Amino acid sequence: MTYLMRGALIEYASDFLGPLPNVVIFQFNPETLTRVIQIPPRPTGVTARETSQAGEIPVERITLRAQFSAAQILGDGDTVPRAIARSVGVGPQLAALEQMVHPTDILGGLIGQAIDAVGDALGSGGGDPPIQPVPREQYPRILFIWGLTRVLPVIIESMTITEQQYDNLLNPVEAEVSLGLAVIDVANCSDDQIAKGAQEFTAIAQEALAVSNLLVTAPLARELIPF
Repeated sequence: MTYLMRGALIEYASDFLGPLPNVVIFQFNPETLTRVIQIPPRPTGVTARETSQAGEIPVERITLRAQFSAAQILGDGDTVPRAIARSVGVGPQLAALEQMVHPTDILGGLIGQAIDAVGDALGSGGGDPPIQPVPREQYPRILFIWGLTRVLPVIIESMTITEQQYDNLLNPVEAEVSLGLAVIDVANCSDDQIAKGAQEFTAIAQEALAVSNLLVTAPLARELIPF
């Protein structure tokens, strides 16, 4: 049987050492994937820089449609996924995707409330109470994995969930999710080493693919270029 590599969205912690908090593997790989490279306007006018001089970097945006079906899971041999699909349909996959667009640090919020309570107690003797400036919630850090040459740090810019069929308890058993992703250009000062590594890996893979194109175009180029 031919092995099928599936696309995935992976939410990860900053150090990647703990268990993965959220992974969504596409049940069926989307048939199409649209990539738009948005190129910032180049400078114009007499006082502008040369038009060939780089300014803002292009931004890559990806759109795709992912489909989920409880019937497919029920047809597989794994007992636990079948039991879950029989109970709640494709609700877990949809919930996991939704978590990727919401800051959901519940534990961090509880710890923050405890810190505030201690701070209020310490500051009750007079003056302003201590302020806890550390943010307790962050938007998820996400990798989009598509094949062996694309591992991209992304943010989810849009998500449209279409629930198509339901079971007798109104759990969705068929669903289609339209996703809009934007590839992140990770700053050098960022502490996100995972995103940096993914960005560098994909850049190297793309450069290798571009170089391999020379093997195809070199014979044609000799015919086209008269010198």
